[in-house]
Amino acid sequence: MSLYPGLDRPRSPLYRKFWAAMFFVLVVVSCLGLYGATKYVDYTWRWYRVPQYFFYQEEVTIRTELDGEVTAVEQDTKGSEVTVAALDGTVEKYAIPGANVRVEEGDFVYPGDVLGSSKEWKAGLFLTGLWITLKVSLISIVIGMVFGLGTGLARISDNPLLKWTAITYIELVRGSPLLVQLMIWYYVVGTLINQLAATWGLPNVPNLWFGAIGLATFTGAYTAEIVRAGIQSVHRGQMEAARSLGMNYSEAMRKVVMPQAIRRILPALAGQFISLIKDSSLLGVIAVRELTKVTREVVSASLQTYEMWFVCALLYLVMTFTLSVIVQYMERKAV
Repeated sequence: MSLYPGLDRPRSPLYRKFWAAMFFVLVVVSCLGLYGATKYVDYTWRWYRVPQYFFYQEEVTIRTELDGEVTAVEQDTKGSEVTVAALDGTVEKYAIPGANVRVEEGDFVYPGDVLGSSKEWKAGLFLTGLWITLKVSLISIVIGMVFGLGTGLARISDNPLLKWTAITYIELVRGSPLLVQLMIWYYVVGTLINQLAATWGLPNVPNLWFGAIGLATFTGAYTAEIVRAGIQSVHRGQMEAARSLGMNYSEAMRKVVMPQAIRRILPALAGQFISLIKDSSLLGVIAVRELTKVTREVVSASLQTYEMWFVCALLYLVMTFTLSVIVQYMERKAV
C-alpha cells in the first residue's frame, strides 16, 4: 500500500500505467453511458446556450425627458451626443455610447422617446449566484470559525458557566436539521429583528445575513467539537512542560498546545467548511439567490435541465476543490 512503502513486493512498471489507463476508460465509459441514456428520453443537448447565463450583452436605451426638437446630433470616436431643445427653451444633451442613434436633426421628440442605444456586457445569473454563494460561504466560515474556536475552548473549561453554555449550544444545534434552523433564523429571528428595526427607524437586515448567521451557527457547533478533539489529542505532557517553563495557562495554550492542535484538525475543518459551501444551497428556501436557486431559475427559463444542473455541479466542485487545495497547502506549511 502507498501508506506503507517497502512492505510489499515491487510493482511491475506497467502496474501504475495500466490502472491509470483503466481510470480514464472508466470515466469515458461513464460519460458515453450517460450520453447514450439521454438518447432514450429524446433529449437534445444545447451546450451553446450555457455561456449566455455567465455573460450577456444588454441593450441600454437612452430616452429623452423633454418635449421638443432635436437640434444637433454630433458624433465622435467615443460615441454620439444628441441635443434636445424643449418648447420652453430648456436644452439638454444626451451622451450615447456608440453610433446607434435613432433620431436626426429636426425630429420632434416626446418624453420617453428613444434617442439611441448601446450594448453593455453584464454578468449572467450563474455568475450572480456564484458570487452570492462565495460571499455567504466566506462570511459563514469566518463567523463559524470564531464560534467554533470559542465554544471549543469553553467546552474544555472548568468554569461551569462556560462549559454548560457550550454543551447546550452544541446539543441544540446538532439536534435539529439545518433547514429547520434556517427557517427559524429567517421567519422568527429575522421577523423580530426587522420589526424592532422598523420601530426604531433603522433599515431592515437583508435575508442573506440571516442565512449566513444560520450557517455559521450550525458550522460553529461542529467546529467546536473538532477543536475540542484536537486540543485533547495533544499530550498532557505538552501543557505540563509549558507550565514548568513559567508560562501561564493562556500562554501555554497559545504557544504550545494550539499550534499542534490546529495542525491536526485542519483536515477535519476542511471537510466541515466544504460541507458548509454545499449546505449554502439550502438558502434558496429563504429567498437568497445563491447558485442552486439561480440554477432553478435558469432551468425554468431555458428548459435545458441537464446542461444547467451539470454546470451548477461543476461550479460547486470548483469552489470545494479550491478550498481543499488551499487547506492541503496549509497542512504542508504547518508540518
